[in-house]
Amino acid sequence: MKPSRVDRRVIQAWCLYDWANSAFATTVLAALFPPFFRSLAIGAGMAGNAATAAWAFVTAGALLAAALVAPLLGAMADATGGVKRYLAVFAGLGIAATFAFTLIPDGGWQAAAALFIAADLGFAGSIVFYESLLPHIAGPGDIDRISARGYAWGYAGGGLLLALEAWWIAQPSFFGMPGTDFAVRASFAATALWWAVFSIPLLIRVPEPGAATGLPGAGPAQATDSGPRPTTLGGRVVGRADFDVAMGWRRLRKTLREVHRYRQLFAFLVAYWVYSDAIGTIIKMAVAYGDEIGISLNDLVRALLLTQAVGIPASLAFGRLAARRGARPALLLGLFVYGLICAGGYFMSTATHFYLLAGSIGLVQGGCQALSRSLFASLVPRHKSAEFFGFFSTSSRFAGIIGPLVFGLVGGLTGTSRLSILTLIAFFLAGGLLLLRVDLDEGRRVAREAEKEAA
Repeated sequence: MKPSRVDRRVIQAWCLYDWANSAFATTVLAALFPPFFRSLAIGAGMAGNAATAAWAFVTAGALLAAALVAPLLGAMADATGGVKRYLAVFAGLGIAATFAFTLIPDGGWQAAAALFIAADLGFAGSIVFYESLLPHIAGPGDIDRISARGYAWGYAGGGLLLALEAWWIAQPSFFGMPGTDFAVRASFAATALWWAVFSIPLLIRVPEPGAATGLPGAGPAQATDSGPRPTTLGGRVVGRADFDVAMGWRRLRKTLREVHRYRQLFAFLVAYWVYSDAIGTIIKMAVAYGDEIGISLNDLVRALLLTQAVGIPASLAFGRLAARRGARPALLLGLFVYGLICAGGYFMSTATHFYLLAGSIGLVQGGCQALSRSLFASLVPRHKSAEFFGFFSTSSRFAGIIGPLVFGLVGGLTGTSRLSILTLIAFFLAGGLLLLRVDLDEGRRVAREAEKEAA
């Protein structure tokens, strides 16, 4: 069944946030910040492979920060009905930190590390709330297609902005810029502006899910002649922030006690935890690796543009493949291709090789991420969507810590990152085997039962 005209506008506004935040994912995470960080570290006296390893450790720290707060964020949002409010706060943090990249002094890799962690925390936190809206706007028959459409829009938006930035970097004088470094910093400012502007439709058009439960022991605010009476918790007057956090912790503890009920959902999370580790490591380390082996910044950026261009139709194709063959078989196909990409990455030595691998990644990256998101959403009871998407984000963030750490440690010990690439094959293999063991039908049945009980 096709969505109504109003539903289509809501879905378009939701997908547009993928268009918005993908500017950060493409420009900062994948394309420009890794070599920018390496240049700052090398300018401060680090060796090239040490700078690559330092970037790996910084990304691991950023992932850890996001992983520690994501479950609580989701529980708070479900308990208070504040999904869009929290999304706006975390997007604002990411946008502000991204703009601040323009102010980092030469050699200031420590400042760059701190700002990147703040920006990535804002990005990751906003994604928790953005993705938790998916089961509220999409029916069971549409969820794979809409999730894939979001990733396709993300590839288009991130690729469009990166194409403009690549032009600035290749010909800075044509745009009145004094040099490449200025063009890179201008790209960070453009990314922050893009992210901010295209977030507005979601905040305006997508409905706010209501609060799922109250907090036992909390007295509600009551109207008086002089205004609302303060909320109390255990006899103590609390502010809105205190109330949100308290409800979040209470709800999170309750869900952890119910883990046994959602066995298949958490089995899927474990599988996702493993294979998404490798996907995230490739996203964050590919350009740093290419920079280390001598590929120019222009070639690196152009190759990522190829990834974006291929990713648009490929993401949509994965959505259609999932509709015909099922989401899990399509996802397993993508993981197999990723294993082949890692094997090819070991032998990479020229810009042509990097272009070939970038195009191959574009074939599967968006599809794997979109189908992972929609598979998980199909296992989630809607009244716990933000909370469980907090766990979803946490699993990927904690998983992502291990991949960059292994990448950095292997590269540091061997003096090259080539062997680091090969270690990722084990993650794809193990994740695929774990995914095969998940009983998706049972997981969906449990989620629907929980929804009926909560109604």
